Amino acid sequence: MSAAATFPAHVPVLIVGGGPVGMTCAALLARYGVRSLVIEADEGYCTGSRAICVSRRSQEILGWVGADAAVSATGLPWAGGRSYWRGQEVLHFTMPHDSTQRFAPMVNIQQYYIEEYAHQAAHRLGADNQVGSEVRWQTRLLQVNNLADGPEATVQDASGLQHVIKADYLVACDGGRSTVREQLGLQLEGVQYDGKYVIVDIEQTTEREVERLAWFDPPSNPGSTILMHRQPGNVWRVDYQVRDDEDPAEAVKPENVLPRVQSHLDMIGERAPWKPLWISIYNAKCLTLPSYQYGRTFFAGDAGHLVPIFGVRGLNSGLDDAGNLAWKLAAVLQGQASAALLPSYSHERVHATRENIAYGAKSTEFMAPPHYGFVLLREAALRLASVGHAAKSLINPRQSTPIEYVGSPLNVELNVAPSAAPRVSPSPQAPAAPASPAARPGMPAPEASLTCATGPCHLSQQLGHSFVLLVFSQDAAALQPLRTLATGQGVAALRLLRIAPAGSAGADPRPSSADTLIDHTAQASQRYDATEGTTLLLRPDGYIAARWPQPHAHDVARAMAQCLGSARVLSATLPQVLITA
Repeated sequence: MSAAATFPAHVPVLIVGGGPVGMTCAALLARYGVRSLVIEADEGYCTGSRAICVSRRSQEILGWVGADAAVSATGLPWAGGRSYWRGQEVLHFTMPHDSTQRFAPMVNIQQYYIEEYAHQAAHRLGADNQVGSEVRWQTRLLQVNNLADGPEATVQDASGLQHVIKADYLVACDGGRSTVREQLGLQLEGVQYDGKYVIVDIEQTTEREVERLAWFDPPSNPGSTILMHRQPGNVWRVDYQVRDDEDPAEAVKPENVLPRVQSHLDMIGERAPWKPLWISIYNAKCLTLPSYQYGRTFFAGDAGHLVPIFGVRGLNSGLDDAGNLAWKLAAVLQGQASAALLPSYSHERVHATRENIAYGAKSTEFMAPPHYGFVLLREAALRLASVGHAAKSLINPRQSTPIEYVGSPLNVELNVAPSAAPRVSPSPQAPAAPASPAARPGMPAPEASLTCATGPCHLSQQLGHSFVLLVFSQDAAALQPLRTLATGQGVAALRLLRIAPAGSAGADPRPSSADTLIDHTAQASQRYDATEGTTLLLRPDGYIAARWPQPHAHDVARAMAQCLGSARVLSATLPQVLITA
């Protein structure tokens, strides 16, 4: 077979860039039954640790494609960290966590593992769903024509041959120096900081606890800031700030890097032999495109936004991009949604980036003060933290958390007004839902530990595949008026799930029905502010689209129509009376 024959003339989705975001996007598309082709200029997975901290939300996204087990088996979980000023501990923080959680708040794992596990998941799911999910290594994008009926890309393979690929949609995941962005004449907007950090991976055995470690003005490297994370394979990730007057080319030379690392290892008592594995340099950027959609081309990850490493929002926000975009592309490509759904990706994820940039800028100004005024403010905060607990919040690193999609066009108005149609599970004595509950449209669905038909489970395991209608009720009959809605196929299908309190009528310690989950600790009802009849519509990406105290079936149908961009699209799968009532 010739090299040219290995490249399809057409693909539904062309993904440019085989990093963690591109591979995860491919895996999600394969999960939803959509074929994709990934082109990557490098010959394989990345070198060096690069992004290393994977959040709980990102672990859930990787779980949707079955990559979570490999991440958990390889990664090193952690839930907090310590900060030191001139050798004195000034902060010991712990992120929200409890023993019932499915995943740790953070897992340290090198980026190349994420790429590998997501790639394996894409290949497996593509084969399972008979859609194919291919990666072409050593393939460079030369040109993109963003045509009205889909992008046309010219690529060059490892042998130098050129191929033209037509796609229905293109997803640019090709990093901070995005060729797609350059081809379309687009520029990132925002602020770039001057402060630089050398990033070093070293191999050294240690028994030290896995946590985020930070030193400000340590005796080992006066005037600098140092971050350390343990990684799998006896690897330390060491980041340290370099002086403004240091030449970046000189700063990354081993003869300048290794003595600084050795000095710090000596200070913290790590005496085992060590060797360097990878050295790079970094400076913080708070940059974004104003939109992540340009015709049928979409931007995800660093191709669309660059946020500081402090608070670990880069990789994690990129995986959230993939989680948000993949289900929408799948729904449109499979005729289950209108193309009017697609602009919601940019609306939601640009909002998320601006939130991440706001937090990231604060962290950067503390970790790498942009001028002497910030240096003085940081020293004042560190001095206060060394003598009093009240000031410790000033130096908290504020780790990555999922962003609420405020004002999203997919958010259905809270507490839809009742009509004359019969209610689900009538309960006149049940109090109304809170005016602004903790679980509301635009928010990621809170995790909860439950009991399902096969034993202990988590709510997040039920998400990521299609829409879910979550009904809190003691009565199994509560689902009956909604059965007509449990139709459709693929990502736009609606699955009904009832959450019942422990000991309620029909709620055995282990439910016999797959559509019932037992809230044995009342964790779900508490985190969702749920009372009898409370119902929530959850999107395929695990975000809440709608909430009702006790909905009617046509309320749910209208909410589904809003989430899929058009009520017309639903007419083939939902009873017409539910759409027009």
